Amino acid sequence: MTDKIRWGLDNPHPFSQIKTELIWEGKYDEYGNRRPVDIAGCAMPLQRIETVDEPASRAHVQGNLFDPVKSHSDDFRNRLIWGDNKLVMASLLKEFKGTIDLIYIDPPFDVGADFTMNVPVGDGTETLGKDQSALEMVAYRDMWGKGTDSYLQMMYERLVLIRELLSERATVFVHVGWLVSHYIKGVLDDVFGNNNFLNQIIWKRQTAHSDIGQGSKHLGRIHDVIFLYTRSSNFTWNMQFEPYSKDYTDKFYRHVEAETGRRYRLSDLTAPGGASKGNPHYEFLGITRFWRFSEKRMKELYGQGRIVQTKPGTVPAQKRYLDEMPGVPLQDLWLSINAVQPQSAERQGYDTQKPEALLAWVIKLCSNQGDLVADFFCGSGTTGAVAEKLGRRWIMADLGRFAIHTGRKRLIQLQRTLHKEGKQYRSFDVYNLGRYERQWWQKEHLEGADEEHRRVVMDFYRAEPLPNAAGLLHGRKGPAFVYVDGIDSIFTRDELRSVAKATTEAGAKEVHCLAWEFEMDLRLICHELEAAHGIKIKLIPIPREIMEKNRTSPPPFLEMAVLEAEPVYSQKQGRRIVDIKLTKFLPSLAEVPSRELDALKDRAMKSGFDFIDFWSVDFDWHKGKPFEHNWQDFRTRKDRTLKTVSNFGYDRYPKKGKYTACIKVIDVFGCDTSITVEVKI
Repeated sequence: MTDKIRWGLDNPHPFSQIKTELIWEGKYDEYGNRRPVDIAGCAMPLQRIETVDEPASRAHVQGNLFDPVKSHSDDFRNRLIWGDNKLVMASLLKEFKGTIDLIYIDPPFDVGADFTMNVPVGDGTETLGKDQSALEMVAYRDMWGKGTDSYLQMMYERLVLIRELLSERATVFVHVGWLVSHYIKGVLDDVFGNNNFLNQIIWKRQTAHSDIGQGSKHLGRIHDVIFLYTRSSNFTWNMQFEPYSKDYTDKFYRHVEAETGRRYRLSDLTAPGGASKGNPHYEFLGITRFWRFSEKRMKELYGQGRIVQTKPGTVPAQKRYLDEMPGVPLQDLWLSINAVQPQSAERQGYDTQKPEALLAWVIKLCSNQGDLVADFFCGSGTTGAVAEKLGRRWIMADLGRFAIHTGRKRLIQLQRTLHKEGKQYRSFDVYNLGRYERQWWQKEHLEGADEEHRRVVMDFYRAEPLPNAAGLLHGRKGPAFVYVDGIDSIFTRDELRSVAKATTEAGAKEVHCLAWEFEMDLRLICHELEAAHGIKIKLIPIPREIMEKNRTSPPPFLEMAVLEAEPVYSQKQGRRIVDIKLTKFLPSLAEVPSRELDALKDRAMKSGFDFIDFWSVDFDWHKGKPFEHNWQDFRTRKDRTLKTVSNFGYDRYPKKGKYTACIKVIDVFGCDTSITVEVKI
């Protein structure tokens, strides 16, 4: 029998030497080593798929509406990036490490959140429910799959990347809810150090809350928490001020100057501390005191009428005008900014949208004009919109297509507004992360799930599996081959090219590609490959109904959106000018809740154009080049009309011949489809 270990001063217990630390599952490996964030393994090339410079684009065709050079703040192009932010940030490190001056993030923090949105259709009198995309569903599953542990690991990895991107004078604002704020504070301390903690800001987002009803046994939850951390002690700081309240001004600024009508208060000119503080001592207007100002400065202020003596023998006082005072220095309790109201002009129809006034305080407080601001959970794009208005550069990213679409449309409208007001703006580009899903979801950890997944999908699709299918063709339906993408994948253009090549080599003329999610602008590549290989390609989203428990009947497999368009020619000063006419659009209904699907299919067949939210034309598109927004039209909350024929009149083709125009349509769910049409000059 071994002796019992005795703990004491000469043999301290291990627990007595452990520092305060927040621990979650996944922070350490099985051997007690801190799990590093695989930055290098997550970095991937960003692919620029769109360029947006709306007023300058019109100027290029319609004449010098303005000088594009003078209208641009500089040649920096802002970035709007679609993809998982962990991989986006890792991919940005090569170019932007240590250069971003302010980062604001508003990550999801409600484990039981309902992500169904209502989106307007047509003239806006009708709304439809929009489900999460499959990509967002899987991301949410990964985020909360192990409850708080997986959420904290997700946040830790992203905060580590944020720290690497921040400049030495940078700050980061992390906006979270009451449910997780206490955990996130510990993670932030872990990443940035408690010595770099500056403030915990309480934002009172609303005055009442619907969770206080009959029988409720908790207080109303009406605030969010915003943590403010710095990268170093040398950070940018521009104090902001709130206006004085009427009660305050009535009490303290009660004097009114008869000549000017300006309100003022009288402030003490004597210096507390006297000689011990080095204050000057002299006689002024018959009064000898220690004064705040030198005798010379006192005489200057008196000559300017800034010093008054109410009667001989009284101590002089200084006039402080109300209109010269900045207001109350900003505190850590933000009560005066309301949430975005339903009828607000800035409302984008995005449920988690934050008010511009909130971001204005954040951006003004900790950045200067020309600084680089980033938001990697950008949602409706408020951070970029406010940064643009305030003369900052910006980078935004989000996983949701609908968020990217909302932000794109919002920033294009802002470009138009700034141009109309004669103010400078910056162009922006839309980026795609490309083949990021393989690294993110780590398919090698699925342990054979893809094979069973393909079998289930083909069974519901009524396709016949190919015997010993080991390549890219997994089944056959009639004369067409069938390809089924991985269970946690996004179907990319590289995969599409490989599938098209395999189909041609197999001697077939048609292939159906089934996937949960498709890379942006995949339709465009689809048309190229169809022409190059002489085959027909169908892109078919896998319906989420196949995941329903005990389901045996096949749900509808709907092809991706169908878009058709044609050129419209006219003459202007002897030159042929070109516009584009939309002739047909059938939306993809992959993100429509199943309860609404049957009714919407008939509606989409009869009035497909009602489902278009945005469309744009690149009149001189070139294969391998980003889509350039020459012209676009889109619905807004106030104006639900939409043109089906462009009114641009493009006439800048260099010579006679054949050209290619590219048309991009984005539906009310944020899903995009693109086609090309031939233009003859």
